[in-house]
Amino acid sequence: MKRAALLSLMLMASTAFAAVEYRDFSQPEQEQVYQTLISELRCLVCQNQTIADSNADLAKDLREQVYQMLRQGKSRADVVNFMTERYGDFVMYKPAFNLKTVLLWLGPALFLAGGLITVILVARRKRTGRATELDAAQKARLQKLLGEGEDA
Repeated sequence: MKRAALLSLMLMASTAFAAVEYRDFSQPEQEQVYQTLISELRCLVCQNQTIADSNADLAKDLREQVYQMLRQGKSRADVVNFMTERYGDFVMYKPAFNLKTVLLWLGPALFLAGGLITVILVARRKRTGRATELDAAQKARLQKLLGEGEDA
């Protein structure tokens, strides 16, 4: 019992070292833009989390970069442009719909349509796949081949 209590205390103590980031903004609008941006930017290390959710060092650096850019008076569009120029469209959780990202947006629908078409074609082939009747020349050749096989 004592070991279990000690283990649970140790596990709870490990969360005490988690840092809480505080950002001081001069305007509430800047803070709102900051929160929105860090929720839309992908952590390039984790790739399945936003930089708001990630504790990776790169995510911390990106949060700091966003904060500094907003403090310098940059707009949301400026920050997004900077990040996409530096890291590519992948950095955005929801990239803009353009020629470079058309496959990201339409890819899943294209794969689904391709899969459905394949299933339909395979099902039709199985349904209409009846044995065909042989003509006289094909029957004679078959008999000859079967006869040669029995002699061997």
